[in-house]
Amino acid sequence: MHVQEWLETVPAVAVYALVGLVIGLESLGIPLPGEIILVSSALLASQHGDINPVVLGASATAGAIIGDSIGYAIGRKGGRPLLAWLGKKFPKHFSEGHIATAERSFEKWGMWAVFFGRFVALLRIFAGPLAGVLRMPYWKFAIANVLGGILWAGGTTAVIYYVGIVAESWLKRFSWLGLVAAVLVGLTSMLVLKRKAKKAQPVTAAE
Repeated sequence: MHVQEWLETVPAVAVYALVGLVIGLESLGIPLPGEIILVSSALLASQHGDINPVVLGASATAGAIIGDSIGYAIGRKGGRPLLAWLGKKFPKHFSEGHIATAERSFEKWGMWAVFFGRFVALLRIFAGPLAGVLRMPYWKFAIANVLGGILWAGGTTAVIYYVGIVAESWLKRFSWLGLVAAVLVGLTSMLVLKRKAKKAQPVTAAE
């Protein structure tokens, strides 16, 4: 069943809770389809008046901010052994190569890696825990976390909701286009980060 079709079968309160929970767990460091759930829910809100887009955006934003904050606390306490444990549990997402790439992004961009990490599939699950492991000052993390969460979750909800209203006849098609676009953006971002990381490796080795 399509995600949007499944969401139509549950009450509005459950949709808010589900969106907040999934995005929160993804931000915490668990690989889940938070972006897919958010896009589908925003599209659903544009078709059904019982789902308030403001509440939906607030739920998504709260989940993103709280999840990242918990991830930061866990990463700060667990340190690098935590990353090693995650690598064993989720080798596809927390491989040594992915961790190294994300770590270089943090070293280069600092708090901006947390902010822009919201829009990159790879960094979205790493941002909180890795910021904690690298012991980024909490005030820097908090600012980037809050602003990034509001812009990504709230902005995505607003854009998808209003586009859905304008293009109601194309909603199902747009749902897939939005998903494909999100996947392509995420893959492109990961490829760029990996390419930069590979270029940086010889320089690091030479030093």
